[in-house]
Amino acid sequence: MRAYSLDLRQRIIAALDAGQSVATVAERLSVSPRSVRRYRQQWRQQHTLEPRPRPGRHRKIPSDQEAMLLAQVEAAPDATLREHRQRWHDQTGAWVSASTFCRALQRLQLTVKKSTL
Repeated sequence: MRAYSLDLRQRIIAALDAGQSVATVAERLSVSPRSVRRYRQQWRQQHTLEPRPRPGRHRKIPSDQEAMLLAQVEAAPDATLREHRQRWHDQTGAWVSASTFCRALQRLQLTVKKSTL
């Protein structure tokens, strides 16, 4: 689930500062009362409403390298997944698992099926 925008969080705090109740703000802005209380507490303790970093690992093939991946697949559309992984290693020096490479291709809505000609 994506974090609520900073603008919405600021509107929640502004409505609370204007004297509106948690329930009223939650209903008016279509968020849960728990979210309203959590943003109020975050504002009071940290003086910021920025979303916290999402947990988990960083991608082995980051978003800024997806254009390079797309160019590689377009240059050799009949290559197997194993061949693409080897080419990726030759280009970047990074080994990635077959499942990681497959997920990156799925994000780009690409397949690596051989043609039937």
